Amino acid sequence: MKPELLAIYLILINICGFCSMWLDKRKAVRHKWRIPEKTLFLFAILGGSPGSILGMYIFRHKTKHWYFVFGMPAILVIQIILIGMVLF
Repeated sequence: MKPELLAIYLILINICGFCSMWLDKRKAVRHKWRIPEKTLFLFAILGGSPGSILGMYIFRHKTKHWYFVFGMPAILVIQIILIGMVLF
């Protein structure tokens, strides 16, 4: 994959992760249908963990759930390790 396409993909998936946290928080406040937690984690696993973490803390959403507080950063650390292994 070309580096430019990878960069565009990562930007878009992080925007999706960030916006999914915002949208789910908005829906929670309004007592509407929610985004499944599996979907929120999927955005992170697909490369959007920085955006998801940022959204989580900016919108104060899912910060009382231990599996988000520890799971999202764990996904990011694993991704950084994998990238390091591939590049070096």
